[in-house]
Amino acid sequence: MLGIDYGTDGAVVFNGRLDAAQAAAAQAFLDRTSGVVTLDCRSLEYISSAGLGVLLKTHKRLIGAAGRLRLTGVGPHLRDIFVYSGFDQLFEIEASG
Repeated sequence: MLGIDYGTDGAVVFNGRLDAAQAAAAQAFLDRTSGVVTLDCRSLEYISSAGLGVLLKTHKRLIGAAGRLRLTGVGPHLRDIFVYSGFDQLFEIEASG
């Protein structure tokens, strides 16, 4: 299950698991964003290849419109996924702390 909402600071907050079952809902939500989008990953427990695809598609769309995707609150497990996939080279990633 995945929860998606805006945090008090305007960041998009993901809570739960971003997998194939949740990818369409996540994409639909992110398709309504623009500019520099901060994605708060503190409560994101898991991301699958389908979830990575959602982030990549969103990133490409935002870059094309002079925006970008930033990831914050990325824990060690998710950071490993981003490193192994090479996505750490695409996104600005701020570790949890």
